[in-house]
Amino acid sequence: MVHHGDLAGAKPGRTVVPPVEPREDLSQGTVFIVDDDEAVRDSLSLLMESVALPARTFASAGQFLEAWDGIEPGVLILDVRMPGMSGLDLQRRLADRDVVLPIVFITGHGDVPMAVRAIQSGAVDFIQKPFGDQELLDRIHQALVEGVVERNEQTRRRAILQRLHNLSPREHEVMELVVQGMANKVIANVLSVSQRTVEIHRARVMDKMRAGSLAQLVQMAMELRAAG
Repeated sequence: MVHHGDLAGAKPGRTVVPPVEPREDLSQGTVFIVDDDEAVRDSLSLLMESVALPARTFASAGQFLEAWDGIEPGVLILDVRMPGMSGLDLQRRLADRDVVLPIVFITGHGDVPMAVRAIQSGAVDFIQKPFGDQELLDRIHQALVEGVVERNEQTRRRAILQRLHNLSPREHEVMELVVQGMANKVIANVLSVSQRTVEIHRARVMDKMRAGSLAQLVQMAMELRAAG
């Protein structure tokens, strides 16, 4: 097994990675490898190829940003220390764009504060060289699965937000009071309208939000608040 932390003195193109048995449960997605060390890029690319995972390599964070369309799913294997834009800088750039792309940091020079910053900023993992092939594949598998979950959640939040935007101002008011647990009669008093008017607006809210029950409507409101 090749330990990629030992590649510092290796010549590009000379690294040989023994085959690793493919894992049936690895989710599909592209592995984006960003590292200024060509030998590391070549080695990791060969490792991904050995388990039938598509991989794309980049020598810098800037090169990755220029090439990636912002949509293609996968996982980002990112070196922390690189000339110009660092791995942590790239992580911040992606976060500012609300991008869902799980990140696994790799480094030979990591320290505890750096790892804490990376994880707190949303990285899936932070591992130090040298590490074994299977260890890295396990982290990639975890990241790919988490990426699928997060993309599904983001798609759901956006759909809910779009439905919310379709509500009229009065329907917004009614929905806010409904999710607070107020009865129709109480809402009518608060808004100085008839109870029948509240019932009509409430029915429209349930229809536009596609909520099959009060519990579902409350859950949607909670998800939007949690997302900020």
